[in-house]
Amino acid sequence: MARNPKPTASEADGVTYRRARTWEIAFSQLNNGSAMIFYVLVGLMSYLQNAGYGIAVAVAGLILTVTRVFQGLIDPLLALIIEKVDFRFGKLRFFMLTGWAIRSLAILLLFVWGSNAGLGAAFFIALYVVYIIGSSMNDIAGQMSGPVLTNDPRQRPTVQVWATTYAYLIPSIFTIVSTVVFLPRHGNEFTVAMLSETAITYVACSFVFQILACVGVARVDKPESFTHISVTREKAEVTVRDMWNVLAHNGSFQRYLISGASDKLGQVVRSQAVIGTLMWGILLGNMQLGTMLSLVAILPGIVFAIFGARYTGKHGSKAAIVTWTWICLILAAVLTAFCLVVDLRSVIGSLPLTIAFFLLYLLLNGASMVITVASGAMRADIIDYELDRSGKFLPATVTATYNIVDQIISSLGAALALGAVALIGFSAVMPQPTDSPNTAILLMTMLLFFGLPILGKICTLIAMRGYKLDRVEMVEVQKRVASRKADLQAEMPAQAIA
Repeated sequence: MARNPKPTASEADGVTYRRARTWEIAFSQLNNGSAMIFYVLVGLMSYLQNAGYGIAVAVAGLILTVTRVFQGLIDPLLALIIEKVDFRFGKLRFFMLTGWAIRSLAILLLFVWGSNAGLGAAFFIALYVVYIIGSSMNDIAGQMSGPVLTNDPRQRPTVQVWATTYAYLIPSIFTIVSTVVFLPRHGNEFTVAMLSETAITYVACSFVFQILACVGVARVDKPESFTHISVTREKAEVTVRDMWNVLAHNGSFQRYLISGASDKLGQVVRSQAVIGTLMWGILLGNMQLGTMLSLVAILPGIVFAIFGARYTGKHGSKAAIVTWTWICLILAAVLTAFCLVVDLRSVIGSLPLTIAFFLLYLLLNGASMVITVASGAMRADIIDYELDRSGKFLPATVTATYNIVDQIISSLGAALALGAVALIGFSAVMPQPTDSPNTAILLMTMLLFFGLPILGKICTLIAMRGYKLDRVEMVEVQKRVASRKADLQAEMPAQAIA
């Protein structure tokens, strides 16, 4: 007996959803891949500042921190420009390519043409600010592509799967290339010549990714994809007031921000090099273990991301985040207890303990990946809900507002980590992998490595209690949006005749 085909989301929900081809989603998210290449280059900035511009290491760190705050300030302005501008051929490709061109020019001026030319710190800061402007423009436009491509609840999470896959693989690949290919050519030193060669090659590679991303969004990059459903032209204009309105009156967005910010703080603090030294170098006695685990976690992480997309598509982003946040919370608590009970220096020498630690760590990483996928789908849901709530389609505004919080949290993470480490005796010198473990180091490491992420998960669960955009409500949102669009299109011919 032949099996009946599974109904599509449109058939099941009674809504005509937009759907994208799989290759369009894969290509469009290569904009994130292009951005990851520049992320690797920014990681080399500290070497460039010292070797090419004679900037002291301490001052270099301050410059990068202050300019990160500037990026948080410039994002809303760029978002407003992107929302207001309307070309006959759309806007995604224009701002993606313009942003790429600005950031590429700034990188080449910094790494190739201006490096070691005696131009000093002022030139570096000015060009880095230009880089930030291009970076923000490209990133905001690129992150708009997902909500524009598809609103199918089963397909929408796959956008984040591709973005996450590129975010995992591309930095790893290009970091290996710079370390294995370019560095040995220059005597294993980060010289001006090595940095210059790396920058030229990486910018060329990013251009290929950028072109493919533009191909991916070409079909939907048209004015109709960005239309509002406000009843009058005056009400359809996007202003600064709309940005405030989203932040002040969109309760679902507020809860999403709380969830994202609390999780982000734990992630940023945990990812600081000094915290890695405490965990892997001092407590476990193997500094390379953290790097090895990160590489091993890539493939399982992608598998979890694919599973997370299916789970989110079936149950909705809220249910996925709540369920998997509980799973992360339990795994993190178990792993914390494991680290407190077991002598961590004995983990590497005991096969059962090594397997237990690796398994718990990889499961925690995988569960976190499901949350990442669901969060991407949730942001797209919020953009559609804002269209239903206010009548305005504001993907750039929602993205930029979230980015402000992200930049602030990222800036606080390093300061919080260093301040906490100073409390346990590392105020004058930084901890080294050769230092001996003690109770203060163990407790502070557990607090920063697991405690803050656990606190973030608790904040997420509290925020999600009042979040109303579950799977059922989003179906109703899409129905209302579709109905209002149909009514607006029906009125336009009548107005044209009159």
